[in-house]
Amino acid sequence: MNEFVFGNAEIIAPGILDRFALPAPVAGVAPYGGGLINATFLVTAGDARYILQRINGSVFPEPERIISNLSVLAEHAATHAESGLRIPTLIPARDGLSFVRDAGGGLWRLMEFIPDTRGLTRIDDPEQAREVGRILGRFHVLVSDLPVERLAVTLPGFHVTPNHLECFERVLAAYTAVRSEALSQAIARVTARRTRVDVLEAARRDGRLPIRVIHGDPKLDNILFDRVTGRAVSLIDLDTVQAGLVHYDIGDCLRSCCNRRDGPGGAGFALDLCRAILGAYAHETDGLLDAAEIELLYDAIRLIPFELALRFLTDHLEGDRYFRVTERGQNLHKAGIQLALVEDIETKEREIRDIVAACFGGGGVGPRDRRCGKSVDNG
Repeated sequence: MNEFVFGNAEIIAPGILDRFALPAPVAGVAPYGGGLINATFLVTAGDARYILQRINGSVFPEPERIISNLSVLAEHAATHAESGLRIPTLIPARDGLSFVRDAGGGLWRLMEFIPDTRGLTRIDDPEQAREVGRILGRFHVLVSDLPVERLAVTLPGFHVTPNHLECFERVLAAYTAVRSEALSQAIARVTARRTRVDVLEAARRDGRLPIRVIHGDPKLDNILFDRVTGRAVSLIDLDTVQAGLVHYDIGDCLRSCCNRRDGPGGAGFALDLCRAILGAYAHETDGLLDAAEIELLYDAIRLIPFELALRFLTDHLEGDRYFRVTERGQNLHKAGIQLALVEDIETKEREIRDIVAACFGGGGVGPRDRRCGKSVDNG
C-alpha cells in the first residue's frame, strides 16, 4: 500500500493497513476527529468503516498497556450485556496481535467504527444532558465489579492535580521569555488557587475515597449517540481507563458538558445541565457512591477544569509539546477559558452543592430527590 500523506502533515506509514486482518480491500482513508493526542483516521473497507490510530508514544510511554486494558474491558463488558454499553472492538493484525508497529516503533491500532451513531459538539436540550449522565452512570456500574488490579496504569499521575501544579511551577521557574498580559493574568489566577489543589488526593490518602475503575476522559466528544433514538450508546477513547477516583470522571464530564461558553472569558457553567446530568447519573448508579464521595463532588467539579487549565498553561510555557495546536497561543487561550469556567463555578458553589444534595440525597443520607434529573430550570 502507498504511503498516505494529508494536508495537516499526518502520515500513515506504508503497509500499516495491509497488516490488519480486514475482510475487504481499503477503499478510503481520511483524517478523523479533533483529538489533541493521537493521530486518528477513518478507514473505509468494503461496506464497513474503522478507526485507525497511532498512539502518541510521547504521552503514553507503554502503549501496549492501553491495548491490554481494552481487551480486559471488552471481555468484562461481554459478561454484562444488560448494560447496553458498546465497547469498540479491536481488529486483530494478521500476526494475531491486537496492534502493529511501524518502522519507527510507533504503535497502531484498528477499531470498529460504531455505525449509526453521532457525536455532539454541545448539548442542546435537557434530554441530551440526561443521556450523558445515564451513560456515565452505566459505565461506572459496568466496571464496579472489575478488579482495579486487572488494569494497567496507562498514564501515571493522570488527574493528580498537585502533580500538575508542581510541573507547572517548575516549568514557570525556568521560563525566560517575555510574559504577555494574558499569560501574566493566567499565572495570577492559578497562583490564587494553588492552596486548594490537594482536596481530592488528601481524601484518597486518608482512605476517605475508594479507588475505582474509571474512564479518565468522559468529555462530550467521547460519547456516541444513536442517530435515530438519541440515546447515548457508547463511551469511546478508552486510553485512560485505569484505577482512579470517580470524581475525575464526574468533574471532567461536567466541565465538558456544562460550559455554555456564554460568560466572561468564554465560559459559563450551566446549572440546568449540571442538574440533568447528575440526576440521571445518580438514578443510574443508585447508591454506588458513598457519603464521602458525594460530599466531595463539588470540589471535583471545580478542580478538574482548573487542572486542565494547568495542563494547557504548562504546555504553552513548554512550547506546545503535548497538545496539538495549529498556531502559537492556542493553549494559552484554552487555559484562559478553563480558568474562567473555574471562576464561574466558584460563584455558583451554593447552587451546585444544592443540586448534588438533591440528586444524591443530601450527601448520602436519606432518599434522593428523584425529580433532580427532570428539573431543567436555572434555579
